[in-house]
Amino acid sequence: MNESLKCLSGRNILACAHQTYTYLLIGDLLCVDKMAQLVDKAKNYVTDKVTNMRKPEASLSKFRLKGVSREGVDYLADVSIDNPYSHSIPICEISYVLKSDGRVIATGTIPDPGSIKGNDKTVLNVPVKVPHSVLVSLVKDIARDWDIDYLLEVGLIIDLPLIGNFTIPLSTQGEVKLPTLTDFFKN
Repeated sequence: MNESLKCLSGRNILACAHQTYTYLLIGDLLCVDKMAQLVDKAKNYVTDKVTNMRKPEASLSKFRLKGVSREGVDYLADVSIDNPYSHSIPICEISYVLKSDGRVIATGTIPDPGSIKGNDKTVLNVPVKVPHSVLVSLVKDIARDWDIDYLLEVGLIIDLPLIGNFTIPLSTQGEVKLPTLTDFFKN
């Protein structure tokens, strides 16, 4: 057998080249080039499959006034989620940030809000509470047209099989009307 083996050595490192394999010995770790190529091919295959895998899709469909209380003004945001899988998917958390005039006026999280039904559309209501004190700080915007120009950002964190936690970022902007005096006396 006429196989050539070329080796280089240095401080705790030994590299050898054979006709079909490359060996790299670093301390107690032996790396074989063919194995590294196989591992790279496997990683690329999995990455390609995960990238092209269908994932749930979501959208923010409505942001509206829910009610008024002594603590503040309550709004509801509707998050619509389409699940392409035949089994339900757990929702780990929903987080939201409501901004107006470049300032954050409300933030919150909803831990473990339930699951997304399999092969179905699920609509979740995300409650957003804005304290009255924050509304007072937005007097300039409110005085113009009795509404708040807003940007609502929602992060929907779901637990996908094989992938783990996956965040679907959503955002919507628009105007939402403030309650009038009659809204205070409805309840």
